[in-house]
Amino acid sequence: MSGTWLAGMLTAAWFIINRTDTTRMEDSIPLRENWALPYFACQVAALTGFLRNNNSLSAERVCYLLMCASTYTFIMMWEYSHYLLFIQALSLCLLDGLSLVKKEKVHEVRKMYLFSVFLGYLLQFENSALLTSPLLSLVIGSMIAKSLQISVKKGTFRAKVMKIMYFYLAFTIAVSLHYLIRTVIPHKENHQILKSLEVKFGLNMTKNFTVNWLLCQESFQPPSQDYLLRLTQSSLLPFYSLVLIICLFSISQGIFRRFRGEPVSYHITPEEGRVGERPEVIYHVIQSLILGFLAMTFEGMKYLWTPYVCVLAAFGVCSPELWITLFKWIRLKTVHPVVLAFVLSAAVPTVIGFSLWREFLPRIVDELSELEEHYESDTVELMNWIKSQAPLTAVFAGSPQLMGAIKLCTGWMVTSLPVYNDEDLMRRNENMYQIYSMRSAEDIYKILTSYKASYVVIEDSICNEVAGMNGCRVKDLLDIANDHVVTEDGDVFAYSKYGRFCHEIKMNYSPYVNYFTRVFWNRSYFVYKINSIISFQY
Repeated sequence: MSGTWLAGMLTAAWFIINRTDTTRMEDSIPLRENWALPYFACQVAALTGFLRNNNSLSAERVCYLLMCASTYTFIMMWEYSHYLLFIQALSLCLLDGLSLVKKEKVHEVRKMYLFSVFLGYLLQFENSALLTSPLLSLVIGSMIAKSLQISVKKGTFRAKVMKIMYFYLAFTIAVSLHYLIRTVIPHKENHQILKSLEVKFGLNMTKNFTVNWLLCQESFQPPSQDYLLRLTQSSLLPFYSLVLIICLFSISQGIFRRFRGEPVSYHITPEEGRVGERPEVIYHVIQSLILGFLAMTFEGMKYLWTPYVCVLAAFGVCSPELWITLFKWIRLKTVHPVVLAFVLSAAVPTVIGFSLWREFLPRIVDELSELEEHYESDTVELMNWIKSQAPLTAVFAGSPQLMGAIKLCTGWMVTSLPVYNDEDLMRRNENMYQIYSMRSAEDIYKILTSYKASYVVIEDSICNEVAGMNGCRVKDLLDIANDHVVTEDGDVFAYSKYGRFCHEIKMNYSPYVNYFTRVFWNRSYFVYKINSIISFQY
């Protein structure tokens, strides 16, 4: 978009310096999103090239084919991809409704969405989550609203009313179609996440363990002030704010010209200083604003928004067109605005790059020299015991996170995994967490045997958890969900007639020894064999 390789270099520098907020590759296992987001970046690049007005026909075709391939791959690789594509489709819908982009191009992009969604639906073994996604409803609703739109003379009062009616029709049809599809097509995916969003925004209240547990996760919390402070210290946020303000004012001018009835020009030269009338720039600004709002609400969204901040900030300071737009507004006369704009578009990123190199390069070199290793002796001891002592047919039960580690490290079968997009698996995870609740030994035994578990692993860190966010400990959430705790006027009352299972089982008295036999323990883990034949001891 800027026309210079300096913008790419500056984007990469800001991305690496702010890597704690641009990616979570350093502090998490390889998630699906880590593999999928590069394809989304490729898709955004292809869409940017496709939306440009001064491209040749062959370049547009290449961009379109690349966009189709990367969109389909993105959908196939990440279960939440259609939500991100919904935000993209919403941005394009705003561009189309305000006549800021050629309608033929938007129509082609919508056809690409339909093709990718239906192909993904078929090749993901008829994944109903794609058919019930808001992306499909918005695309179909926009296409229906566009076909119903009456052709009238541009600039007239009737044309302005029709633009407003287009948005009303598109969103009304999309919402109605979405509820109709979800009523007709049976679906279970993402139900708990949608319910969590309702509770998050105060639209509902619930005692459900899974919903409250999701809301307690770091990804669902607002970002801390340190996040914005880090972006400011690297000079990223100030330059992004400057670029965003200039682009928004320029976009507002372009929209005002459309409503005044001025003829639409799709071939704008950089010397005209109208950066906000380039469709690819408008698309990125709108999508950046939507992602920014979500990032200020959910910390997990910052990994999508912060890379956008890097891209837009680098584009702005390296783009002569943006500087010309600014100089046209202040009516600079002492120096020719075009000459000064080209000088600043090279000088400013050079100065920024030099300051970043001077301040952050020594820190990065020091961090690269540190060879960090994650080693927990208790966990290693547990894994070695499983591989050496447990039967090959053993099935382990416990918290989903530990079960995921056991599955990866040993290959033994487990009852649950940390997967949060399937309702059945979420219910299974909640049942496994009951080992930390105040329920009887018989109840826990029935739950574990119903999943054919032969061993159960108790984690001391969960059972004796003291720190953590208020009301977000696993045992607190279980007590609320099981109605074992009642809160009245700030006072907490517990009335379960059983003690906490993870504590009571360590006492080795009846009836716990009737159902479970301890076979391994260390400072962090206690492993109990689930007795297939119950021997009653008194």
